[in-house]
Amino acid sequence: MQATTLALVGATGGAGTTRTAVELAALGARDGRDVAVVDAAFTTQGLSEYVSGRIGTDLTALVTDEAGASLSAATYPIAADRGGATDADDTPALPGRVDATPARAPFERVARAKTAEAARKLERRIDEAATNYDAVIVDAAPVGSNEAVAGVTAADRTAAVFPATTHGRDALQRLRGRVADVGAGVDRSIAVARGVDGEDGEAGTESDADVRLPPTDPEVASAPTAATGEGEYARAVAAAFEDAFDATVGIEFEEPGLVDRLTP
Repeated sequence: MQATTLALVGATGGAGTTRTAVELAALGARDGRDVAVVDAAFTTQGLSEYVSGRIGTDLTALVTDEAGASLSAATYPIAADRGGATDADDTPALPGRVDATPARAPFERVARAKTAEAARKLERRIDEAATNYDAVIVDAAPVGSNEAVAGVTAADRTAAVFPATTHGRDALQRLRGRVADVGAGVDRSIAVARGVDGEDGEAGTESDADVRLPPTDPEVASAPTAATGEGEYARAVAAAFEDAFDATVGIEFEEPGLVDRLTP
């Protein structure tokens, strides 16, 4: 088995990249796929917040002190159903599997994991994940670190995540230039709306995006919505998955009722 590997790169800090990666992975598992999210944002370590239970060995250890260990040593299940619909073993009630390989380390090891040598090991870890999963999503910070560059260059394709604002659109254009500088390209783009505040929904903003994700509860505890949701957000995540992976999602979402259609 050889997975399609997608690097999901934030155009700015706080664009919603990690949340989008987790939602895409959960949607894939809901559709019967085994999906892994690999952390390539060692500074923020946001992926670790979505992991079920305690994190022992993490990804930075696998590219520094424990280079001989299997990827599974730093792989943990994502809490794919926080709404209570789990089986007797308290595992997510999904047809597929959704796992994370997070970074969760002290500063000293993070610094060593950011070297060029460690980045080459990260590329090999991403390749290792691709042999064990149907799809792999690399959660990368804006391209400006060795691990982010490794994530982009090791992936089959790259999708940019940017806020659905004028600022986000400008950041997307800058990101395209940075990705081109490392010999890669931005294949797809996902605009993330944050609600009615700020500049969301300005004319022309979404024309730069292949898919737009509508607002959703930003709290980590509410994720992943796409694992069980039936609303607009889950549908948009499904569209993003199909677009990013050139795949067909077989989930049959419930049609919204009259009240849902009339609610702004």
